[in-house]
Amino acid sequence: MTSMPDKKFILSFLLIFITSFLFSQVEKENEIESVVIQGVKKYKNKKENPAYAIMREVWKRKKSNGLLLHKDYKYKTYEKIDFRLDNIDSAFTKKKIFRGLDSIIFKYNDSSEIAGKAVLPLFLTESVFQTYGKNNPKKERTDLLATRVSGLQNNQIVTKTVESMYKDINIYDNTINYLNIGFVSPVSTDGFGVFDYNITDTVEVNTVRSYEIRFTPKNAAALALKGRLYISMDKYNVTKVEMQTNKNININFVKKISTDIEFDNPDDSTFIPVRNETVLHLVLTDREKAKSVIARRIANYSDYEFDKGISDEFLNKIVVPEDELVAKDEAYWQANRTEALTEREQNIYKMYDELANNRKYKAIIKIVEIGNSGYVHVGRSIDIGNIFQTFGYNDIEGNRLRAGFRTYRTRHDMWRIQAYTAYGFRDDKWKFGGEAKYMFNKENRFMIGAGYRKDVLQLGVQLTTDEGIMTRSFASSSVLNSGETTSMSSVKQTNLFTSIEPWKNFQIRLDATTQNIKSANSNFFNIDFYRGDVLRTDLNDTRLTTTIIARPGMKFSTYGVDRYEMTALATNPTIILKYTKGVGGVFNSDFNYNKLQFYYYQPFIIGNWGRLFTNLEVGKNFDSLPVALQNVLPANQSYGLVRGVFSLMNYYEFVADSYAVLFLEHHFNGKILSQIPLIKKLKLREVAFFRSGVGSLRDGSVNINAGSLSLSAPERPYYEYGFGIENIGWGNFRLLRFDFNWRGNYLNHNTNSTSDVRKFGVQFGFQMSF
Repeated sequence: MTSMPDKKFILSFLLIFITSFLFSQVEKENEIESVVIQGVKKYKNKKENPAYAIMREVWKRKKSNGLLLHKDYKYKTYEKIDFRLDNIDSAFTKKKIFRGLDSIIFKYNDSSEIAGKAVLPLFLTESVFQTYGKNNPKKERTDLLATRVSGLQNNQIVTKTVESMYKDINIYDNTINYLNIGFVSPVSTDGFGVFDYNITDTVEVNTVRSYEIRFTPKNAAALALKGRLYISMDKYNVTKVEMQTNKNININFVKKISTDIEFDNPDDSTFIPVRNETVLHLVLTDREKAKSVIARRIANYSDYEFDKGISDEFLNKIVVPEDELVAKDEAYWQANRTEALTEREQNIYKMYDELANNRKYKAIIKIVEIGNSGYVHVGRSIDIGNIFQTFGYNDIEGNRLRAGFRTYRTRHDMWRIQAYTAYGFRDDKWKFGGEAKYMFNKENRFMIGAGYRKDVLQLGVQLTTDEGIMTRSFASSSVLNSGETTSMSSVKQTNLFTSIEPWKNFQIRLDATTQNIKSANSNFFNIDFYRGDVLRTDLNDTRLTTTIIARPGMKFSTYGVDRYEMTALATNPTIILKYTKGVGGVFNSDFNYNKLQFYYYQPFIIGNWGRLFTNLEVGKNFDSLPVALQNVLPANQSYGLVRGVFSLMNYYEFVADSYAVLFLEHHFNGKILSQIPLIKKLKLREVAFFRSGVGSLRDGSVNINAGSLSLSAPERPYYEYGFGIENIGWGNFRLLRFDFNWRGNYLNHNTNSTSDVRKFGVQFGFQMSF
């Protein structure tokens, strides 16, 4: 159910650069260097530091601060995000790429309020949100009241990519999340292990007398922040914070990040944020004179109300931001902006109004949309694709070509039809599939659908499977394989389903599926079985499935029948509970059976030690079943990287009635390698992983099978482990990752394959990340 880090997110990010035309370097850069703090006093014992006593008082109040002081709360947010290309010169404006556009875009370049540089406005989005929430337990609802975007209005993936680059920062958290990289907060209880603190002054912040405390990293090479904290002298609340990353941060495409947060106290005890400004300096290369895009987000918080009695029923209500409801006129924006647009920002709207009918600009936008979706829009309502699935290979089909289409009118379509056909040059057979679905409303996403496919599939790579017709596993069409890929099944499958979301991000799905499964080539892969005394070569299965999917906190870019999950910077869990009832006799179904499965996946940010991906699956067949319906521990016989499978296990090596598998993968973000001289200049990052699976298989399930497979379960936990090196590349294009895997046990096991047990293996892949 999981894959490598979200490629669409980073691709969207790169496409923003493409639309910014970052194809050259400038000759001069008047970067103002950060002020070097001279004479910062370092204390051998933190208790000797006067700032320590102040910070201890702040820590005492961390959990009884701001919004946490009230039972419930309500506030409005005005958000403004803008991108501008930095340091424009005359040579840059004469590039061939700009022919046909220069008369429009370059008349709007001006001097930046950030360092006074010449800049070109690129992108601006304004939004107004209303947030309601309560504590004990924590529950929150945020409604989008209004929004407008300059350019890319029809590409919500790109727009949401920009918005999701920013997260609201709670300065009282121990870890601050920038682009899913954890930084120790200056208010963290671990702060004195990371920072040197010095009281430098006492000042007034919004009429509140405050200590000014300067903090700097103890290790100048560490991934850490520096800046100033302002602490109220009587209440020990944070009244203001100014912070930025140090100069040599190991973050791809990012030169610097800075954040300023201001707080106010509407009463004697509550200090709440009123303004948050975060600026990212984004670059394609790490050369000193490279152009950069300045990406800034300003959020103003206002109209706070407390303890008005907000009900759970109100907070649980799903509100879908319809386009016609959130599109507001200029009078609305004039009345609801808490910070006026600058002349430069107003020019962005003018520029995109002029570009809207420019043929060259339209072509660039079309390339952006194809790169994001994988589909080429034809006519008014048809997309051709997915172009990224055109070519594949396995040992049964040989080279495989695939073509498909889908209906597509707008990003919020309430219905969709999609279909594909594929041809294998080795087996000389056509495959095909199609699905239609209709959503009745966007609030609870009540949906029905039906589909059919006839295809060759690898069924041994996923435990908690998706019932969808259009899904296809990586192993069914891998190009580079470390072993044979002959254990394929020929599947004819019909599916009817309905689903609903009674609560936000809580889905209930019901499926009725009938299918026929047989070996795609019994000379290589025999899954015959006995039904009574009769030897069968194909299996008929009819089943009813109930699936509950909870994804608390998940955000989506669109709200139509298909929606795009913004998973790249997410830390929310995915929890799935699935019950399957096999119905014997219906449509000649061969077996009655019951199956229960549980799936849990979640990324965690472990302070400044990086990001941990956890994946746990548990399941049980309550009846004896042939291998075609069994739980096959997921294997990966390709050289490619795939999360949530065993890299040194062969397909169908382990089969289990009952199973439990655990996958742990930790990305250290260069925490260790950045400390090693010479190596740290390479900006490499380390990965460690551990995978384990255990299970059991009853005698009845073994005896029912008559094929060539030798069935066994890992009654003694199977495990494999290893490490990887990622962020390999040049400049900011560090896409390559190598994993080195070791198998911990079952070194002489029968693998059901002509491939030997792999005690060690190397895999590689391309992944995009900050």
